[in-house]
Parts: sequence; structure tokens; C-alpha cells
Amino acid sequence: MYIGYARISTNKQLDGNGLEAQVQELEAKYPDVTIYKEQYSGKTTDRPVFNSVMAKLKEGDTLVVAKLDRLARNTVEGIQIVEELFKRGVSVHVLNLGLLENTSYGKFFLTTLLAVAEMERNTILERTQAGKEIAKQKEGYREGRPKVYSPKQIEHALLLLEEHSYTQVAQLTGISKATLVRANRERKFEI
Repeated sequence: MYIGYARISTNKQLDGNGLEAQVQELEAKYPDVTIYKEQYSGKTTDRPVFNSVMAKLKEGDTLVVAKLDRLARNTVEGIQIVEELFKRGVSVHVLNLGLLENTSYGKFFLTTLLAVAEMERNTILERTQAGKEIAKQKEGYREGRPKVYSPKQIEHALLLLEEHSYTQVAQLTGISKATLVRANRERKFEI
């Protein structure tokens, strides 16, 4: 039996890695595949759908995934998953790599690929951190999301609160009630 597993971490997954793209790849190669889909971070192997798939797999089955990083996040985890499947007599077919078999060459190939994938992720993280460090040195840098409303807009909305309710001001200005309450509370502490 062919069992497919497709996973994305977020709704805004990169093109080519989206859930539907993975499903199409799996179905193109194996028209009779049963596919299990999941939106869950790959940072952990404790994923509900993944756990269900692992429990269903039995000797003679083939687990099919579009890419190796959909199955595992790092080298150690990937090797553990695939070795567990090998022990149970389950084959693993990673579409962009090929069929991984329980041979010394298959294990070497798997280890090498997972190590490269992990290095790539670490490089991306290092670049992101370096970019943050550069940004922090610029004048006016502020961590987190930028403010949606200017101080003038907030002040105007707070003046409206003198004659209107929070709900009415929120409807008039488009500023959420929670933002208005927080700004009003902060203004009272400043006085």
C-alpha cells in the first residue's frame, strides 16, 4: 500500500512546497496513493497526522513524500524516522530523490542529504540573524511589527472617546477596541 504524507508549516508556504503542489506530485507518481495532509511545524515529530500515518504503516507499505524536509527537520530526526520504518519493513520514497532502501548505500545517501538540508536551514537562520543585527544599528530601529496607526490617529481617536463609546470610536476610525483601550490606559499612566 502506498501512503502519502504532505505537510506545510504555515498557510504562506513557499511556492512549490504548498500542500496542493505536494498532493499533485504524489498523485502524479502514485495514482492509488492514500494521502494524509497536515499543517504543522516541522520543528517537532509529535505531529497529530504524522503520528497517525506512522501508526498505520506496516511491512510492505511505502511511505511517499514529495521532499525530505516534509518528513524531518534535521539529520538526527530524519535518520531515526527512516530507520524505524526500515526496521518495520516499510520503504520510503522521496519523490525528488528516489526510493530509499534499507542498505548501507541508502543510509549513506539519506544521512548526506539530511545533513545538507540542515546546513541550508542553519545558513538561512544565520543570514536572518545577521540582517537583524545590521538593522538594529540603524537609527529608529524598532523590534517587532511596525505600528499600524500614527500617534496623531490614536490621539484623535482618544479625543473621540470623550463623547462616544469604544465601540462607536472603533467603527468611526477603524482602530480596534483593544487598541483604543490599551492606548487610553497608557495615556492615563503618563499623566
